[in-house]
Amino acid sequence: MTSQEKLAKIFRTNPEVIINMEEKMSALTGKQNIVDDLMKENDHRISRTLALINCRSYKSSDIRRALISKLQKDDKALWELFGKPDGTSSEGLQLLFKYALELANLDELFVLKKEKAEEFLRRNPPPNIIKALGYKGIDELLEKEDLIEIFSALRFIETNDWMHQAFDGTYPIFTPKDFEKRKVELRVLSGKWLDLAEKFVKKKYHNISHLKELGVAFVIPLKIDTPGELLRVFSLVLHYLHEMDFYSKLFEKAAQQDDFGVRLISLLKGDVLESVESKENGINWLIVQRYLAKDNKEDPRLFIPHVNPEALHWKKTEQGISNLGKKFSNIDLEMWLDVDWVGGFFKKKLIGEDLVSFDLVDNVMALVQKEKRIKYLYHQQEALWNEIFSRYMGNDKLEQMMIDNFDKGVIEL
Repeated sequence: MTSQEKLAKIFRTNPEVIINMEEKMSALTGKQNIVDDLMKENDHRISRTLALINCRSYKSSDIRRALISKLQKDDKALWELFGKPDGTSSEGLQLLFKYALELANLDELFVLKKEKAEEFLRRNPPPNIIKALGYKGIDELLEKEDLIEIFSALRFIETNDWMHQAFDGTYPIFTPKDFEKRKVELRVLSGKWLDLAEKFVKKKYHNISHLKELGVAFVIPLKIDTPGELLRVFSLVLHYLHEMDFYSKLFEKAAQQDDFGVRLISLLKGDVLESVESKENGINWLIVQRYLAKDNKEDPRLFIPHVNPEALHWKKTEQGISNLGKKFSNIDLEMWLDVDWVGGFFKKKLIGEDLVSFDLVDNVMALVQKEKRIKYLYHQQEALWNEIFSRYMGNDKLEQMMIDNFDKGVIEL
């Protein structure tokens, strides 16, 4: 099997897509044998990783089990380092937040002024929150509750219809003057919000989220009592820090253009072009600003050349986690450096074969969902598309080219 066929198999696409991409990118950059070199390095990193986790089996189930076992040890080591947090208070997660902020090392972000966030709430009083807390109206709510906590709670208490109507109706009127430079904030919400969330959200919800436009990442207080849960919390917090930094740069870019408010709401919605035209001479790389595979594994946009900002934020996250491992001799996290894009096919126990992802976050999510035996692959696949683009255009170009072309939704080469 050729390198192009191996790569196409991982992507579940036609080898012609890879061959066409390789021909056009080589013509544009003068770089040859990128796919061959990439797949050789992929195999080398797989062998190295298997040796590091002492896995001598080449069966997919055994490899996954060995990766999960390694993560369990890493999770326990971090739990000790972070002071054995239970996840239910700001005090308990203080060390986790401290290390995340140090690793992210962010400048001040370009974010919405807090008085404008209050103005938004006065224009759009959140009915479910007001009713659930027993307040008479928005004035009493704002007087007795923390502004950032209210804004965070909108995400999991108000309905999608209310959210769309409120944000679509208000955000377009904001201007660059309504934004300012401010330090990022990390919050653990008070326990009352957990009680309310359980009333409004029937399924198990993501207990970590963020407000890009306010520069805030928040944690709904849930007890950390599942193997892998602490590593999931830490990696998500670090990921959101990098994501908010990325969007701050996009907000600043939009501030230099017309129709700032319209651009703002488009950025926050995560719009992705439905398709891109093929070019006879050059090549278009679609910018996919969310994980399409979470909604539809057969989305046709997954099978064409594209780059993904989410995968970029995760790469920075995994680099940070590896750097933390270098800082402490009793924590061995360096193995996860630069394997975000690594994956390969291995035999199943009986017949057939499976794709195994060596990406940290794919395996963390699988560990947390271990009882349900859910396999995660899409983080690795998106990271691999980013890796290919970077090898042709240069590692330092990927983020800037995403930012420069984000409003178009495509990088035209």
